Amino acid sequence: MTRVFISVAALLIGMGLMSVGHGLLGIILPLRLAEAGAGSLVVGTVMAGFFCGLAFGVYGGRFLISRVGHIRAFTAFMAVFAASILSHPFYLDGVFWFFLRVVQGICLAGLYLCTESWLNERATKSQRGEIMSLYMVTLYVGIIIGQLFVNVPDPSGFGLYALTAIIVSLAAVPLAATRTVPPPLPEFEPFSLTELYEISPLGIGGAAVAGVILGAFYGMAPFFAVKIGMDTAAASQFMAAAIFGGLLLQWPIGKLSDRYDRRTVIIVLSFVIGAISLCVIAMAMWSASGLVFIAPLFGGAVFTLYPLCVAHTNDHIEKSELVPASAGLILSYGIGAAAGPVAAAGVMNITGPHGLFGFIAAIGLALGFYGYWRSTQRAAPATEEQDSFQPVTRTTPLASELDPRGDPHTEFYPPSADESEKNIN
Repeated sequence: MTRVFISVAALLIGMGLMSVGHGLLGIILPLRLAEAGAGSLVVGTVMAGFFCGLAFGVYGGRFLISRVGHIRAFTAFMAVFAASILSHPFYLDGVFWFFLRVVQGICLAGLYLCTESWLNERATKSQRGEIMSLYMVTLYVGIIIGQLFVNVPDPSGFGLYALTAIIVSLAAVPLAATRTVPPPLPEFEPFSLTELYEISPLGIGGAAVAGVILGAFYGMAPFFAVKIGMDTAAASQFMAAAIFGGLLLQWPIGKLSDRYDRRTVIIVLSFVIGAISLCVIAMAMWSASGLVFIAPLFGGAVFTLYPLCVAHTNDHIEKSELVPASAGLILSYGIGAAAGPVAAAGVMNITGPHGLFGFIAAIGLALGFYGYWRSTQRAAPATEEQDSFQPVTRTTPLASELDPRGDPHTEFYPPSADESEKNIN
């Protein structure tokens, strides 16, 4: 593991810094909108812009990278991303901020594509699992740290934006300084959503629901925290605790799904999401400070849902189809994530801030009942025929090429003529 980490350390450091900046910006914006008196619908729409841009940027980013190359595209994405961050404090307007969030989503998708291309080039077949795990942990830990950075004093109101721009700019250094020749982006034909539904209705539906829930949580939970009386420090701790729970509980829940019918685990998890969300509402009414203790359980449930749906879908496809299936699942997740903040904001506008977790509870319970119905329509694959669970990211389809469940005979990137040139400064 040490040798594997050293081989990709610079790339992981760069993406870790990027995740810190991404996590920090993601909590600054709803908090600043809440301070300015913006309504829940404005906040939800602004935060949904990022997921719209992220879904589009996966495909638009591929086009730019193919035209000008990884280094130039990475530099362009980074420059626009940093500029868009610094643009927020100049004009506090919902439409303007929505546009900035769309731009940021497009840029971050392009940055993910560039980075994951390099990670794939560095990974041998035997290292896929280790690098996938390291990459996922790096992204989660970075976002957790970014949530807590919001507590840095900022009397001017501009300092946190500047800090975010500085962090993401520094993230460019490891990749910009690399001597490794980046590989070409692989060509693949993604499955359509209709094809994926025919293959695994619960898999594609669950991916969309995971997007709705996580989009609503990321976009509206800071706003919810402020509206129930939490200060900035408490809100950031609540968010960080939920994300930490999502990182910590993925492996045990995932391994449980390897031992039993995966659909049963998804169904139970969906009902657990509904139950914990109702507990969050009750705790918020009784003692908002106690939410930090229940947040890890909530995060462990909701952040595990998407990887379980990916694993369930993979149980019904050939190993060589993993990447195109991943592309379709990420698109389904992206559509759900873009809709989640707006839908949750609409509920909150009617019912108050607690409506966020009422909305999440209803969505989780609906998925549980749908999963139960699906389990009566088709027999489950034998447990021994299921692929092993693997935590996965929700960034771009290229990340799925690191998945050790893929076809071991598939080489997406030819080996370099001189392995000594694979050193990354």
